Amino acid sequence: MFDLIIKNASLPDGRTGLDIACAGGLIKAVEAGITAEAGEVIDAQGWLISPPLIDPHFHMDATLSLGTPRMNVSGTLLEGIALWGELKPIQSVDDIITRALRYCDLAVSMGLGAIRSHVDVCDDALKGVEALIEVRRQVAPYLDLQLVAFPQDGVLRDPTAMDNLIRALDMGVDVVGGIPHFERTMADGAASVRLLCEIAEKRGLMVDMHCDESDDPLSRHVETLAYETQRLGLQGRVTGSHLTSMHSMDNYYVSKLIPLMVEAGLHAIPNPLINIMLQGRHDTYPKRRGQTRVPELRDAGITVGFGSDCVMDPWYSLGRADMLDVAAMGLHVGQLSSRADMAWCFDAVTVNSAHIMGLEGYGIAPGCKANMVLFQARDAIEALRLRAHRLATIRAGKVIARTAPHCVDLALPDRPATLDPSDYAPG
Repeated sequence: MFDLIIKNASLPDGRTGLDIACAGGLIKAVEAGITAEAGEVIDAQGWLISPPLIDPHFHMDATLSLGTPRMNVSGTLLEGIALWGELKPIQSVDDIITRALRYCDLAVSMGLGAIRSHVDVCDDALKGVEALIEVRRQVAPYLDLQLVAFPQDGVLRDPTAMDNLIRALDMGVDVVGGIPHFERTMADGAASVRLLCEIAEKRGLMVDMHCDESDDPLSRHVETLAYETQRLGLQGRVTGSHLTSMHSMDNYYVSKLIPLMVEAGLHAIPNPLINIMLQGRHDTYPKRRGQTRVPELRDAGITVGFGSDCVMDPWYSLGRADMLDVAAMGLHVGQLSSRADMAWCFDAVTVNSAHIMGLEGYGIAPGCKANMVLFQARDAIEALRLRAHRLATIRAGKVIARTAPHCVDLALPDRPATLDPSDYAPG
């Protein structure tokens, strides 16, 4: 007797017609023709089922704060940072908890199973840290929330940021963050990378730094991040997020930089929606795309996961917790248009990001956690094309969110009465 059996599902690797049996919160079997009884049976009807969508880069302490205390009139990164500085003193711990829990509801409905959120520690009261630690506790039954101690104003530039970061880690924050390109000088930026990586090494923690989120080709802190990763033996535990200055660097330098990143085992997290919105603001035309060199990083063997970064906050007025939107934007901006490229973009918001976050038991195989999403699409590429409906979000073998299939009623002469967008494929 199983808790749940999903019948006739398609998997992201192309296999079709499979049944998935779950019990005790785990996947027990993935094979065709399972005939055992179960507490619930879902007929997938050939739709795609995958492990949960993953967001490896987000700012949950700011989400859903759009318009408080005012709007970002220019829509720029720097005004967003200034606006966040105005919001921090006036928001309460309860304000942050309320917004974050509302966002987590939305995230689950969109098939998200894990989020890595940076939390600003440049606030002596550490309200965001206190709030998101409580949110992490509350959502643990249905969402994995990993927290990064993020010194938004610069760990050396802000006079209390380093002490606050240590306090945040002592409170239970999971990952060491940084923002070296926001320090006062290039030298201070490099020093911040060294100090923060040393803290992570001593505590046995992962590192995820906002690194070179700039159009400046001379912003090269990822090179220092690679060096410190190797020096301290942190290979596989360090991530560079954004890395947008690479879109401006000359090819010769990048031909040296990427192998250094590979040697260090760095991971990379571009944030397509936000990067293309905020970067290139000083350009007229030609205008830079704002996204790092995704195909080159991937082809060199670096694990690349797409992050959403922001939803309705001081930096970005849009968003809806949809990682398929994120992946589709990364696909278009990166010109990742081959069939293999497009399938890889689905991996960038699932398996790749799960690897970056170090999630255990992730996947669709016996022994994995019974955490899954059922999409109204036949395969991963179609899921991206359609931004497919999430028909069911499953956690530990139980359905925690359901959506009715998308179907349109038509009233056209001599035409079908209903339209299912997923039926519209070539031929």
